[in-house]
Amino acid sequence: MPVQTILQYPDPLLKRVCDPVAPLHDGISGLIQDLLDTMRAGPGSVGVAAPQIGVTQRVCVVDVSGNRLGLDSNHGLLIMVNPEIIMREGAATMREGCMSIPDYTGDVERSTDITVHFRDAEGTLREIETSGFEAVAIQHEMDHLDGILFLDRITSLKTGLFRRKKYK
Repeated sequence: MPVQTILQYPDPLLKRVCDPVAPLHDGISGLIQDLLDTMRAGPGSVGVAAPQIGVTQRVCVVDVSGNRLGLDSNHGLLIMVNPEIIMREGAATMREGCMSIPDYTGDVERSTDITVHFRDAEGTLREIETSGFEAVAIQHEMDHLDGILFLDRITSLKTGLFRRKKYK
């Protein structure tokens, strides 16, 4: 499947709450492949959510295994259909970026440890516990499914938003 164009803020689709999907409905495998191809093509991308490519369904992909921040603790490639966080603990602030807001990064407070359950690409129900960078990446992508951007979670618009010098 081809790499899809990433919608840019302030596109209104980025602010829509996505609809749940039947895990094995027609077209879900094509959507998943589009998300994977788009994530892999994005500079420094560790995840992408369906609304970022104009599809308002609750599907996202995350893979932090190739990022230095995720090397030591990750579950590899995660394809998540209808993900839901069922437990959150801790809090830490981390700098985040987003392909839908390519010119800025920002300091965002997120839970440090989460448990999430979701259906995978085959429709199997999975539950994982994760922490650190992978937990942050999952929360970021799941926010997209609820129409929330990292800009909505910046700790301080005055001191927590930064112009990106170079997109990596």
